[in-house]
Amino acid sequence: MIILIFFLLSILFITFLITRYKRVKHRPPLPPGPKPLPYIGSLITMLRNRPTFRWIHRMMDEMNTKIICIRVGNVHVIAVSDAKIACEFLKDKDEIFSSRPESMSSYLTSKGYLDAALVTTAGDYWKQLRRILATKILSESRLKWLKNKRDAEADHLIRYIYKQCDTKGVMNVRSIAKQYTGNVIKNMAFGSRYIGKGNADGGLGEEDIEHSNSLAVIPLHVFAFCATDYFPWLRWRTDFDGHERIIRNALGIIRKYQDPLIDERIQRWKDGVRTEENDLLDVYINLRNPRLTSDQIKAQMLDLMLASFDNTSNCVEWAIAEMIKEPKIFEKAVHELDLVVGKDRLVQESDLVHLNYIKACLREAFRLHPVSPFNLPHVSSVDTVVAGYFIPKGSHLLVSRRGLGRDPEIWDDPLKFNPDRHINGDNEVVLTDNNLHLLSFGTGRRGCPGVVLGSTITVMLMARLVQGFTWELPPNEPHVDLNENVRNLWKAKPLLALVKPRLPQHLYTTST
Repeated sequence: MIILIFFLLSILFITFLITRYKRVKHRPPLPPGPKPLPYIGSLITMLRNRPTFRWIHRMMDEMNTKIICIRVGNVHVIAVSDAKIACEFLKDKDEIFSSRPESMSSYLTSKGYLDAALVTTAGDYWKQLRRILATKILSESRLKWLKNKRDAEADHLIRYIYKQCDTKGVMNVRSIAKQYTGNVIKNMAFGSRYIGKGNADGGLGEEDIEHSNSLAVIPLHVFAFCATDYFPWLRWRTDFDGHERIIRNALGIIRKYQDPLIDERIQRWKDGVRTEENDLLDVYINLRNPRLTSDQIKAQMLDLMLASFDNTSNCVEWAIAEMIKEPKIFEKAVHELDLVVGKDRLVQESDLVHLNYIKACLREAFRLHPVSPFNLPHVSSVDTVVAGYFIPKGSHLLVSRRGLGRDPEIWDDPLKFNPDRHINGDNEVVLTDNNLHLLSFGTGRRGCPGVVLGSTITVMLMARLVQGFTWELPPNEPHVDLNENVRNLWKAKPLLALVKPRLPQHLYTTST
């Protein structure tokens, strides 16, 4: 009897091996990539070639491929820099790649995957959050309701820069852009441009600067390569590469300022002290279907702050830098504003649809200088085939913003800043690209739900800066420095510019 059972088990095992061999033999190959070591894959090579995103792009160039497979531990990391292949992943097979990978940084940032952006699976909870965003937070009616807050910040921007012109002259464009984007979303989310007290000159106080600096840290580390995400057992021994410490410190500062505001507001609604909705925090607190917990509200509010903060400021800083380098481009942008808006009033949101050249400058900055090397990663839920390659279940997909925007097969002279390439007759220029020839905002099922708001804030910032002031290199700067930071895609040095008013004085002093 024992011999018979052993014989039957042997037959089943051999059958399993033969079936598996045939399946593997006849399936398509994995995408090309470096040969992995047993168990650890390419871990050592990646650790020796920081920052990892530059090594991945260098490997793609050396191997002359637009799709690469890098195994780290048991995970296949698939990086893509081809628009057609990216569309196949994020459009044709969007449902298969609608999940996010688990990671230490995303878990901490989202309070245990309580937010919409980082929650791992696109299940019922995620659908509820997306429905809330679409109908209650980022709907057309809601954005109209909040327009007065955006207008107030656009006017505050003009007054603030005008006052600084008299005392400083030379200004930090990055600081201005970050201050504006932060003020807009804080006003819409919390009902005030300041987390702290603010400065007497209208700028940020110490509390807001600390809060802003911490917000800038999170996008650089969420889903950035971290060894413990692939080998979780390392976390039990030590913070292997310091990644966790950086994330926890930044989140600690952000929550030190945001969480008490949220807790106090929730209590005021419970006590009946607050009875009228004035901002997005009020909207979240008063949701009934479903009602969100305190931690869920805090996760959504941090989502709003992070989504609105760095993409706009990075784009505008690079655009202004490139335009200062090419004065004729700046002249065309100024001419458009003078023609469409004139010099006797400030540009308004209703004007933005007509500012095609301004939007072309921004679109070109998104193309050439994306805020991050890759989009947020996706995970395959099943084995599949894309572009003729086998993509195993559990693979992490990284679509290269940098690769798409600089693809010489799509873009002529891809390293040249040329806004005219985006002008197509009288067609309206938009900041997104459905063909994924560039990635300005996330796309697909897990894409950015705030494209309209993000586009509005970005174009308004750019339009106000160009209409209201001249921007030139300081006398001691011989040329525009367009070098990138080694560790990310921001300018290596913040752009400093000599700023002067170009409109009648009353427009700066009477704006509301």
